[in-house]
Amino acid sequence: MQITEHIYATHIEEDPSSFGAMHPGGTHIYFVGDPKDHMVMVDSGEPYRAWTKQILDFHAELGKPRISAILITHGHGDHIGGLDRLQEEFGCVVRCHPKLEPALTHRLGQGTVEPLRSRESVATGGGVKLRAYFTPGHEDDHVSYYMAAGKVVFSGDTILGNSSSSVRNLKQYMNSLEILGGLKPDILCPGHGQIIHGGTARVNGYIRHRTERENQVLAALASGVESVDDIVSFVYPRNLRRNLRSAAGRNVRTHLAKLREEGRVTESAATYTVAKG
Repeated sequence: MQITEHIYATHIEEDPSSFGAMHPGGTHIYFVGDPKDHMVMVDSGEPYRAWTKQILDFHAELGKPRISAILITHGHGDHIGGLDRLQEEFGCVVRCHPKLEPALTHRLGQGTVEPLRSRESVATGGGVKLRAYFTPGHEDDHVSYYMAAGKVVFSGDTILGNSSSSVRNLKQYMNSLEILGGLKPDILCPGHGQIIHGGTARVNGYIRHRTERENQVLAALASGVESVDDIVSFVYPRNLRRNLRSAAGRNVRTHLAKLREEGRVTESAATYTVAKG
């Protein structure tokens, strides 16, 4: 499908009863530029051969334009799967965060991967450019890409289309949301879920959501709840699906880590003694 004059995407459905539960709305793989000139691709999806085939079939539908680069948002397996096959097929360079470059070079071979510089502009066909913004939080090697033409942000997993994102470092994540909000995007093209129009409002909504969740965690602690599992039960809906509960626990831990870093909560380490008798 065509999203704007310079953005095309193939949508890959995922099974919501299994791993797809983490990605409601499925996955988008983006091609950016001019199909009659050259394009870049954003991320490569899961490693499944069926996914790679769908991506290559979509590339053929576009007329098999030259792919000048594959831009990676971050190094999670559902964003770099099939990368070796696609890079070999397109014969292009792979661009990524400097922290991810060694792992991808080990996987793909010397000379195939080039680290991005913060706020570097990457040219695509049709005279448009994507500017790389380092947006850690979901993962420390995360990059979002901004296209001034149309005010579009390719947000990877920093912002999702149909759900909130899991976070490794919440303090970094909140800073990254502020960066994206400052770009005042009209459109967000996330790694998973629907395309978002009214992008700035969605970014601000994410900031409010995280602030509200932080207040809920603080309220749980103030009520005497102490363990992560009990905080999850206090904060999240009672009917939270079992395969999402571990992700909820990770999110609670990131809030606690941020609050601890800011000196707003303290943590007591567990102690052990030898049992008698």
